[in-house]
Amino acid sequence: MSTPAQDSTPYRFGPTTAVAELLEGYGQLEDGEETGVEVTVAGRLMLRRDQGKLAFGVLADQTGRIQLFATQASTPDFDGFTSLHIGDWLGVTGEVIKTRRGELSVRVGSWVRLAEARLPFPDKWHGISDPDTRFRQRYVDLWVTDEARRVFTLRSRAVSLMRRWLEDRDFIEVETPVFHPIPGGAAASPFTTHHNALDLDLYLRIAPELYLKRLTVGGFERVFEIARVFRNEGLSTRHNPEFTMLELYQAYADYGDIMVLVEELVAHLAQELLGTTSVVYDGRELDLSAPWRRATMFDLLEEHSGLRVDMDTPRSELVGYCEERGIPVEDHHGVGKLMLELYEKTTEAELWGPVFVTDYPKEVSPLARDHRTSPGLVERFEGIVAGREICNAFSELVDPDEQRARFGAQEADRAAGDDEAMVVDEDYLRALEYGLPPTGGLGIGVDRLVMLLGGVSAIRDVILFPTLRPEQGSSEQV
Repeated sequence: MSTPAQDSTPYRFGPTTAVAELLEGYGQLEDGEETGVEVTVAGRLMLRRDQGKLAFGVLADQTGRIQLFATQASTPDFDGFTSLHIGDWLGVTGEVIKTRRGELSVRVGSWVRLAEARLPFPDKWHGISDPDTRFRQRYVDLWVTDEARRVFTLRSRAVSLMRRWLEDRDFIEVETPVFHPIPGGAAASPFTTHHNALDLDLYLRIAPELYLKRLTVGGFERVFEIARVFRNEGLSTRHNPEFTMLELYQAYADYGDIMVLVEELVAHLAQELLGTTSVVYDGRELDLSAPWRRATMFDLLEEHSGLRVDMDTPRSELVGYCEERGIPVEDHHGVGKLMLELYEKTTEAELWGPVFVTDYPKEVSPLARDHRTSPGLVERFEGIVAGREICNAFSELVDPDEQRARFGAQEADRAAGDDEAMVVDEDYLRALEYGLPPTGGLGIGVDRLVMLLGGVSAIRDVILFPTLRPEQGSSEQV
């Protein structure tokens, strides 16, 4: 039996500094200056050029890039250094200098290859030209596409800032189940799985909403979760089957309070991440500073389509408006659903914003509380920025009898063919029987918010490993 070849690469390596620290600490050296300071750095070799007895490389770590300067006279195994592959991981020890041409460098006194790049790396300056390859091979894309690294670093900081901002306002972070016995908390089709030991069908959560409100019943007056959620829907520039939601619930608040929370949070993120609340997205300016405009769905529909409708508009008239605009109509669509369809198909994408679109029909908002002054409507808003919904929020429905009736109406819609309609959640109704105080709730699409702040137009650019069709000729499932 043959013996596997011995792995000659080190089991560990100990860098003494990051590249960014060198750039910050020694960036002001004079051309040709030597420091006498020896450092050890590690990262990938992204470029290399050889000039006889000299060789230059670019070493990249997580924090930045720095030049390597090797000489035949002072660099051990100089020939080996000049034979390295682009993409190889290196550990290098040497003196910090600035070359005569003004390039901050580490003069290579010793080096070791930490991992070999057996597949060719794309040209650093041209990157990966095929978008599909970028998403499948994110582990390469992050090295050769500076924009990708920037966006994902921004995403990490954004999530951290959200968490800190909420905690500073006495919100408690929690974790709720990913497996649900029944789907609920949003209108969406779920993914189904099976628990063998219990012989039980379960659903990947489409929202954490109903569990978080159970916790408000339990006495957590300000609670949030940054949750991975799953919806069995198509792929688009705005949709991925798994994505991230920030959901929160605040006792003693209504949807007006939540509007203030949203505009202040988004403005805070923009200021911290970008240094300004005035941003440019898709070539157009956006002012994310508070306050944002508030306008009803009906007023905005009239502004952008010329249609003036309300809850007293006959269904037949709304059907006609939809048919004129090529909007499909189902038999079970009531007045509220038809108005929502008209708004979403004619108006939402035209709202540059930011704007809070308020006061939705009860029919399409089964978890929101009745509007206190407008019959047939609920206290709900969506935050629209650059033509895209980034959040959805309610004054939460607290009456268990009304909630049961709403669930019943949803079940009727499901029976009529609406696969995204909700089902009755008896345990949630039982929780409401113990009393849910006046509560404002919110769901923010983290991916869409990062798209906005990062200045990118496709959701796949802000998800490290987006869902993809199987690669041709492969059993790969992502």
